[in-house]
Amino acid sequence: MAGSAGTAPAAFVDRFFDLSVLGLVSSGYLAVLGSGYLDAPTAALTAIGLLVRAAMVLGLLRLEISARVTAALTLGYIAFYPLDYLFISRDFVTATVHLVFFLATIKVLTAHATRDYVFLGIIGFLELLAASILSANLTFFVFLALFLVFGVATFASSEIRRSLRKPHNLPRAGWRHLNRRLVALTLSMSFGILVLTGGLFFLLPRTAQAAFGRLAPQRFHITGFSNEVVLGELGEIQKQQTALMHVRLVSGRPVQPLKWRGVALGEFDGKRWHNPPERGTALAIGPDGILQPADPSQRRRKGERIQYEVQLSPMATDALFLAGTPELIRINAHVLIRTSSDSYRLGFPNTEGMRYDAYSYLEESAPPGETAAPPLAADLRRAYLELPRVDARIPELARAVTASTGSDERRARVLEQYLQTSYSYTTRLLDHAVPDPLANFLFDRRAGHCEYFASAMAVMLRTLGIPSRVATGFESGIYNPVSGWYVIRASDAHSWVEAYLPGRGWTTFDPTPPAEDVPLTSLWARLGFYMDAADTFWQEWVLNYNLDQQLILASKMENSGRSLGARWLDRVRAAAMRWRREAAAFGRRYGVPAVLFALILVVAYLAGPRVRAWWRTLERVRQVKRGQACPSDATMLYSRMLRVMKRRGFEKPGWITPREFARLLPASGTTALVGSFTAAYNDLRFGGNPDAARRMVYLIEQIERQGLS
Repeated sequence: MAGSAGTAPAAFVDRFFDLSVLGLVSSGYLAVLGSGYLDAPTAALTAIGLLVRAAMVLGLLRLEISARVTAALTLGYIAFYPLDYLFISRDFVTATVHLVFFLATIKVLTAHATRDYVFLGIIGFLELLAASILSANLTFFVFLALFLVFGVATFASSEIRRSLRKPHNLPRAGWRHLNRRLVALTLSMSFGILVLTGGLFFLLPRTAQAAFGRLAPQRFHITGFSNEVVLGELGEIQKQQTALMHVRLVSGRPVQPLKWRGVALGEFDGKRWHNPPERGTALAIGPDGILQPADPSQRRRKGERIQYEVQLSPMATDALFLAGTPELIRINAHVLIRTSSDSYRLGFPNTEGMRYDAYSYLEESAPPGETAAPPLAADLRRAYLELPRVDARIPELARAVTASTGSDERRARVLEQYLQTSYSYTTRLLDHAVPDPLANFLFDRRAGHCEYFASAMAVMLRTLGIPSRVATGFESGIYNPVSGWYVIRASDAHSWVEAYLPGRGWTTFDPTPPAEDVPLTSLWARLGFYMDAADTFWQEWVLNYNLDQQLILASKMENSGRSLGARWLDRVRAAAMRWRREAAAFGRRYGVPAVLFALILVVAYLAGPRVRAWWRTLERVRQVKRGQACPSDATMLYSRMLRVMKRRGFEKPGWITPREFARLLPASGTTALVGSFTAAYNDLRFGGNPDAARRMVYLIEQIERQGLS
């Protein structure tokens, strides 16, 4: 720790400075940790080092690491660095991060000189800079604010610490409540900086790309929606609670459950669904960013439609997730690719997240006979009926379940209902691999998650001659009343079946039993809504803030200003009348008690300082009687004696000394007491004799009981 200046206030400033520098490094470390790019051993080692340093600064632990030990540890890890790079991390950046954080931890534990603190400040800044590149979450702003607070505290305490080491340094305000003043200065300056920079952020014209350009690619956060899905993969995804999509309904009735379709897979080899490589059809997007993929005749169909806005997080897929059949898509891209399975792709990895609007037709709301789909092309029909070698019991089961049904639609509905009612839903995965996971699900385990239900129905439909495929995406989501957005998490990942029916075309079926809904009424759930709303605001108005958002904000402010300017006088009059009626009613009911209470407050305000001063004086007199006196008590007791003499008509001028004042008094018994009191005053005030304090108390009590003759 830093050396002390030799006084208690200087020691406090040193401790405040130490804690500020430690907070500077800790906020940078937490920012990197929140980005998810720090491995567990490095994070744990750095956290232990910071905690040990905090215990050292607070005096809870005494630990001194010699320069020889520090040099040995540093050289040892530098020698270990090539081994880490070649055999453990196998990555240059990761191994370098390990080295930097190890050296930073050593410096945190051994810092004592000014250059050490400068080095720690640079480390904290570099940590925060790295987090700004790696993290796109709201937590980065929280740690940025902490870094700013500790930065201001570090600079302020550093200046005070430096000035204390200068000779003849005399603070004007004294040391009283220095800690409170220093903390208040730090917080007020930090708040002012945040407010000023926040205002400039929303006013300065720039794009989000210019403000938050990425110097390193974002990692893929989740997989499972590519052109290949292995049985069991979605079950792994459903264990995660990461928010992957936010959807806001702009118009239309909120239909539940909504399926957000991403990819439809047509080929099955017994363990995985996949699509053959294809280029798809490139759809050019207009200069206004709008694409109309649906045929004009389809846009005249009767049925419900919804308009919605999607914020898509980075994922290992280039698919767009859409509800129903999109009739209009607005997206910041030059082209979209539509595949043969009616999926829409960006054509490039979604590593930065995506935002788009869509207007979709909901097939489920179509009146009977509204759709008249043509027959499926022969090559597509063959592709969606193709099957690998499956267990012979599967087609037998399909025929037995649908034996008494007629149409393809009826058989599909019967299979859907059979799987929903005869099997149970579970997210528990298989303990070991099985040769035929589908047969194991249908005849042995009889429980699984959505992938197994959808795969079983699609395979059984194909054994009955009904073209089918498996669609993957998300289902429903949770409505956040704070932000007004639906939150769709990884746990909402879902798969279902699309079957091609004569006259209707591709029709959605969901054989998975509905999961039990758990009411989200806990305090933690409500807190989660507020955190998600804050993160949504961060994504929308910070990371994605561009010229369009700026124009929207300006338009809203202009409309609000016009509305306020047009109706402000009426509002003021209405408010004045309402307040007048409420004040009259309050006065009739609580008038007398309110007046008495106000008088009590006025008396307390006027008499409070005197009462407090009287109480402090009385308390100090009691301490003096107990022998706990100091030279400053002499001034307090002498002021009390002067007040007594003033009431008796003798007021001491400011230009004469206490001894001269005692000599100017007329001869009397009280005058002798004043002379003795003055001698005791000088003995305590300038001689530091604590016994003189008791004599002063005794003499002033005698003076108060006597009068001048």
